[in-house]
Amino acid sequence: MIATLVFSLALTVTAPAQPMPPPQFDRPLATQSNPMTITLDARKAPLGRAYAHMTIPVTPGRFTIDYPQWIPGEHGPTGPLSDISELRVSAGGKQIRWQRDQVDLYAFHLNVPPGTSAVNVDFTVLLNGGGDTMATRNILVGNWNRYIFYQRNIDNTQYFARAAIILPAGWDFASALPVASRSGDRVNFDTVSLETLVDSPTDMGAYVKHITTWTGDGATTYLDLFADAPEDLKIDGKVIDAYKRLTPEAMALYGGRHWNVYHAELTLSNALGFQGIEHHQSSDDRASDDFLTNPRGQMLSGDLVPHEFSHSWNGKYRRPFDLQQPDYNDPYPERTELLWQYEGMNQYMGDMLSFRAGIRDPKDYPEYLAALYSNLAYESGRNSTPLIDTTTGAPYYYCCARGVYPSLRRTSGDFYREGELVWLDADTIIREQSHGTKSLDDYTKIFAGGVSGPKVVTYTREDLEGYLNQVVPYDWHGFFEKYVYSIAPVPPSDEIERAGYKLVFNDTPNKFVSGRGGRGVAAWFDAGLQIGGTGAIGDVRENSAAWKAGLAPGMEIAGVNGREFSADLWTQAIKDAKGTNTPIHLLIKQGHWYQTIDLAYHDGLKYPHLERIDGTPDMLSEIMQPHAPGP
Repeated sequence: MIATLVFSLALTVTAPAQPMPPPQFDRPLATQSNPMTITLDARKAPLGRAYAHMTIPVTPGRFTIDYPQWIPGEHGPTGPLSDISELRVSAGGKQIRWQRDQVDLYAFHLNVPPGTSAVNVDFTVLLNGGGDTMATRNILVGNWNRYIFYQRNIDNTQYFARAAIILPAGWDFASALPVASRSGDRVNFDTVSLETLVDSPTDMGAYVKHITTWTGDGATTYLDLFADAPEDLKIDGKVIDAYKRLTPEAMALYGGRHWNVYHAELTLSNALGFQGIEHHQSSDDRASDDFLTNPRGQMLSGDLVPHEFSHSWNGKYRRPFDLQQPDYNDPYPERTELLWQYEGMNQYMGDMLSFRAGIRDPKDYPEYLAALYSNLAYESGRNSTPLIDTTTGAPYYYCCARGVYPSLRRTSGDFYREGELVWLDADTIIREQSHGTKSLDDYTKIFAGGVSGPKVVTYTREDLEGYLNQVVPYDWHGFFEKYVYSIAPVPPSDEIERAGYKLVFNDTPNKFVSGRGGRGVAAWFDAGLQIGGTGAIGDVRENSAAWKAGLAPGMEIAGVNGREFSADLWTQAIKDAKGTNTPIHLLIKQGHWYQTIDLAYHDGLKYPHLERIDGTPDMLSEIMQPHAPGP
């Protein structure tokens, strides 16, 4: 069965996506002059619930309303249907019975009485259900797709909505939606298309700071901060200055802009988790409460805001032809093959911008790249599963590919991280072939340059290869076939030497390797384990010493050489066993059972690093240095 599956993948991965038939939409009843309306009453958000009241234009007889299913930026049918409760539909003061479709669970059928031109739809939104936490005592992450129904089978660019919010007392908000009026805690927005509404998150909170990060040519960018505690808004001026350099660096990279205003909406809360979702004129960014006050947060994850900002060009303005779906529901699902550009290149751009803007120190990029490359090179699943499967299967990989042995299965993170390596390789090829006169910066300007308001321009794989050939003629089709569409036992590696470096392993810690700083044990590159701070085994690398010893995810290392497990004790045991023939004696707990396992590993600690090759150009330094004109 496994051999058959691998053979089947080898035959099918190069097949191009087939265009869908042109959609046949119904006439939209919600027009600019008669839009559907939504009022989100968020006054109970601190208690984990909100209330939506809508009016939806309808026609008498059988009528269907949809709840959004395929959510842009989430690349899957992720609409949180289980968070909708207490749904009521009425007209003229009388209840109208609704019935969920037996096949399409996101569709709700109504029998609209004669003479009725609009129905009221009221429901309660459970903000913290289904595994998502969207609200705390002091913050609400405001994604409009969670608060709406709409007419079935319409073009979302031609269907119009007028939204309003009612804030908890003393709260503030941020949104790219144009404000029509405000009275006390109620904010009324202008009428926009359904596409624009869903594309405009509106965060709210008690502790808020709005920072103007750039203004010019009639456009402005903001960093809007929402914190669970006021002290988390006391941010060093140097950190703010780095974020102010982000817009000039992004515009220098892409050669223009396609937004009129941009709000990077960033929540600072341990309860909300870490997340980033792109939008055309804003982003939904979520990080820990100390993200902007702890330098470690910026070092490890400083690409969060730059990554989502870069998506305004790559993902929102330029979008794969089969990701630009005009309706959020079946039968118009997104096809995700080209996420190796959409997310892969954007991972490279986001990291690059974080270093160029100074959010991270450019001198740290070689260490970051060493960790990035090594993690992917030591992933066993790549020997059977090509990168293209992780993009084509993205809706599955995002939602369901979780649990033990992620290194064997591969994950949705692969097309981000390995995509970065693919596009770094392309960058170094361009620099080498052009003798330093061209770079991927020239490609980005062809791909997404110019100035315009928000709009979508689609592309195909053939377009991308054509843009690259305009910069430097090369076999770009063969390049992507090798690293994206075929099984690649190792990630793109030529770029390391081409950039003037070589990969080495030694016992000096790399600060970008997971397991440092009290968060666990960095043992993946030596013994072959991912170990949590209390000894829990998260993954085991295939054919490593740990694998051969019989260790597995779900086990817990209770003791090391007769003593209770600790991260320091484990590290010392690896050091002491180097060059000896003596195994490391482990006491293993698995469920209610204990056993002893001897780990035969004697090569010492291993951390990845990049070392300069004398006499070669340092491409990485040039790539990551600031490119925008100074103030």
